[in-house]
Amino acid sequence: MSEKPLVSVIIPNYNGLRFLETCLTALAGQTYPRDRLEVILVDDASTDASVPFVRDHFPWVDVVPLEQNSGLAVACNRGVAHARGEIIALLNNDTEVEPQWVEALVQALEDHPWAGAAASKMLLFDRRHIIHTTGDMMGVDGIPRNRGVWEEDRGQYDDQREVFGGCGGAVAYRREVWDALGGFDEDLFMYLEDVDLAWRMQLQGWGTVFAPDARVYHHLSATGGGPLASYYTGRNTIWVIAKDMPTPFLRRYGRHVVAAQLRIAWDALKAWRGEAARARLRGQIAGILGLPRILRKRREVQRSIRTDLRRVERLLVKG
Repeated sequence: MSEKPLVSVIIPNYNGLRFLETCLTALAGQTYPRDRLEVILVDDASTDASVPFVRDHFPWVDVVPLEQNSGLAVACNRGVAHARGEIIALLNNDTEVEPQWVEALVQALEDHPWAGAAASKMLLFDRRHIIHTTGDMMGVDGIPRNRGVWEEDRGQYDDQREVFGGCGGAVAYRREVWDALGGFDEDLFMYLEDVDLAWRMQLQGWGTVFAPDARVYHHLSATGGGPLASYYTGRNTIWVIAKDMPTPFLRRYGRHVVAAQLRIAWDALKAWRGEAARARLRGQIAGILGLPRILRKRREVQRSIRTDLRRVERLLVKG
């Protein structure tokens, strides 16, 4: 029997001390062979006691401390650069994985050679029968969607099927794919870095498979959320569309893209008293102002397309 691939679990952490015991204890109980699993916590200049806590209580975890807060995309990239694994599994610090999580992700990749990534089934931490996502979908309007979000989990998504991408909070990538694509775009800082990578994977001919047995429970927006999430989501949505959406798609669906952004701006204006709404508008403005730099990246992405775009288009959600 061939040896199991080495899996590197990368956990970006910023002031997540209150979550780490639950997260790391669950990883200690994985069914995957312990000698084929490494866990790396990348601490993004936390001001709490995260680093000494992990070193004292979980000495088998490799801690990579960053000198300054650089954002989730940078933290993940630094963790992968430090990792030795053939498979890279990214995991939010505010999660609890089931014992078979790693094993299920690896098996999904082994069963589907066309997949560059495997997406987890993410459920709410405090309501464990409610789905957060069973893989990312992408709309023709450029807006990503969580498949099955807020639905009760009755097994209705428990087939291994192709999805557009995996939520970066609990996803596994083949190392060869990650390295070939250069990992996360650090200009995005945080939010939608996983969507951008999913686009680039698709355009290179790599898909993502949903692994229903890779179950993880997630505290929503525990270390982000609010105005911070609204700003970066507003900005990065525009940047990802401008960078990654192929020209034939923009010609065909451009009106849907513009309509979606106008609708988001209008909704934010109607809720102007809210800090998150104002942050979303600031994000959209920053997204537009940053387009010249992003369009330079677009040229590289579009020149490197290696797949039949009809294959990608069939994954887009029309409604």
